[in-house]
Amino acid sequence: MPIYMDRHDLPGVTLKDAAEAHLKDLIHQDKYSCKALTYWVDEERENAFCLIEAPNKDAVTELHLHAHGLISNEIIEVDSNLVKSFLGRLHDPESENEIIDSAFRAIMVIESSNYIHRMNNNQFDLFYQRYHKSVGKCISKCNGKVVLLKSNSYLVSFKTMDDAILCAQNIKHNTKYITPNFDSSYKEINIGISTGEPVTDKKELFQDAIALSTYLCEIVQGDIVISSEAKEQYRKEHEHALIDKSLIRSLIPREELFLINLMKYVELHWNNPLFNVNDFSKKMGFSKSQLNRNIKKLTGCSPNNFIKKLRLQRAMKLLYNQKGNISQVAFETGFNTPAYFSKCFSDEFGLLPSTFTKQYID
Repeated sequence: MPIYMDRHDLPGVTLKDAAEAHLKDLIHQDKYSCKALTYWVDEERENAFCLIEAPNKDAVTELHLHAHGLISNEIIEVDSNLVKSFLGRLHDPESENEIIDSAFRAIMVIESSNYIHRMNNNQFDLFYQRYHKSVGKCISKCNGKVVLLKSNSYLVSFKTMDDAILCAQNIKHNTKYITPNFDSSYKEINIGISTGEPVTDKKELFQDAIALSTYLCEIVQGDIVISSEAKEQYRKEHEHALIDKSLIRSLIPREELFLINLMKYVELHWNNPLFNVNDFSKKMGFSKSQLNRNIKKLTGCSPNNFIKKLRLQRAMKLLYNQKGNISQVAFETGFNTPAYFSKCFSDEFGLLPSTFTKQYID
């Protein structure tokens, strides 16, 4: 049977209120073919989240309506493995002394150097083995939960920003000393951290927080980049703590809003070969100079170079995953001709796409 998670926005909600509502769900669950698994409550943010096994969303609504009258603001179907990875449990704590925690989490995205650095390089293979071992230890020591691990990226969940910041700093520090004689350009590690709740108006768990963390990691210039809310959360956990600005870049709300709106627009148009800066500035509501200034402040690039770099990075991923030949990938990522694509690829990565596919993929 499917599992659903819902969000209740409840002004003034307390842990006691949520516990009583959960108990009523347990009493009435059989009538609606449901099983109330567990819940999370956040008195500070005035919301609660329920995890329920049910035949459909309507059954969840009916159960809540007749058990205690509290209607969900949002309901999404979830994967039990992801719930456990993000939030640490699928059932109520066994001991009554264990506190039902908040579902608010710090979400970290870690990405390491690009695919080219892995080609036929035994030294790099050694570095990568040690790198993954080091990152895994850092995450474990800082109470993180690995949600998703790919060859060059991690998605990690933390209960506190304190743990997330400490983990990010340790990863950056330790990476310097892995195979110290190895080319440091191959050790580029970018980290983005934001905060959020599991259920919003999106279809997936923590979808907004994951998207923002990914943008902070991939788009914004900086080794460790955190959202404005993540910074405030860290200050709440450490009243007098200061962010180390030499290592950590934190966005202000205005920059964050610009980044989110920028990427919403870019995701719709990035692979359109007719996409240009004039369209960009009009749709974003900025003059060309304002757009240039804001994008350069975030990314270190002009708008044109920003789009070109994004296209090339995505083209590389397509080639790496063998999603088409060079010509197909060139057109799919918004380049007018394969020849121009090859030139841009070579300028950016130091080798032709034909060399990349031949040396790495074949």
